[in-house]
Amino acid sequence: MSGTSGYQATLPISGRPVLVIGASAAALGRIAALRGARAEVTVIAPEALPAIADMAERGLLTWHRRGWTDADLAGYWLVFAANGDADLDGAVFDACERQRIFALPGDSTAVAVEPTDGRHRLGGKVVLVGGGPGDPGLLTVNGLLALREADVIVSDRLAPLAALVEAKKGAQLIDVSKIPRGQFTAQEEINRLLVTHAKAGKTVVRFKGGDNFVFGRGGEEWQACAAAGVPVELIPGVTSAIAAPALAGIPVTHRGLNQGFTVISGHVPPGDPRSTLDYAALARTGTDLVLMMAVATLPAIAEALMAGGLDPETPAATVADGGMPTQQVIRGTVATIGELTVEAGISPPAVTVIGAVAGFDPEA
Repeated sequence: MSGTSGYQATLPISGRPVLVIGASAAALGRIAALRGARAEVTVIAPEALPAIADMAERGLLTWHRRGWTDADLAGYWLVFAANGDADLDGAVFDACERQRIFALPGDSTAVAVEPTDGRHRLGGKVVLVGGGPGDPGLLTVNGLLALREADVIVSDRLAPLAALVEAKKGAQLIDVSKIPRGQFTAQEEINRLLVTHAKAGKTVVRFKGGDNFVFGRGGEEWQACAAAGVPVELIPGVTSAIAAPALAGIPVTHRGLNQGFTVISGHVPPGDPRSTLDYAALARTGTDLVLMMAVATLPAIAEALMAGGLDPETPAATVADGGMPTQQVIRGTVATIGELTVEAGISPPAVTVIGAVAGFDPEA
């Protein structure tokens, strides 16, 4: 295994194959950063964190669910050893050196485990960090500083994962991703993790996409910490309710088009006993609508709005993966947007805008 000295350079990896061996906490931030640089990422690992498995399921990377061999290294421009195990990573470095392939370590060697030594130091805290809509460049300066200082980072798949490469050496990453119709970490378990690690004297960052207090359940996490006597700091994030439309060229307010916007959650459809929304009233508000978590329910919501009196020709647009290289925009009307979104195979995360601003033309 080579020493630490070397020559620093920027590698042009866009469109080129890069191999990551390992899919543990040590790999997550690195994989996201490579994707952000538009590398063609392949992961070889018998098991993967939920967020990495989700990327593979969505076709954002290739995952071979097995161990690696020397033969796997051929054809790659760069290899990352990210098993989170010094011996395994050392074997990768040695194999790459024999084949004259550059190899780099993952961003962290931490393994997501519970504290077992029984020590409970005083002074722990939880920092709720809103990460923005997915582009690490939209993470606030304070949010970045909090990541760099964290002992433990509790993250999910919608956070700007590439920013995890900024975590300090030895920081512990815990992936609590909630995959739609897939792996799921209960909110009660997330609350328990925050409290447990903070009471062990750690600085814990709860890292998620958007803003913690805009359908982010940050209030619940704050309450759980307060009930346990754990101090909480708040670092707001750029909410995707505003950022995703903006990145697609849709201002949620524009003089002459509207005088406001209403943000709603569409995680349950109209008529569901859990829904508390009056869609007929929403259709008459005169404000444009921003729908969060409404991919599956969008056709039913559109029907309810039209039944409530909304003009079927009202402009509408769905923005998927806002701020990411995979961003996609579907445009139509309230009468067509549900069907168009389904036909395009859009999956969460996505934001839908219904109203005049969805038809905004900067050249008009």
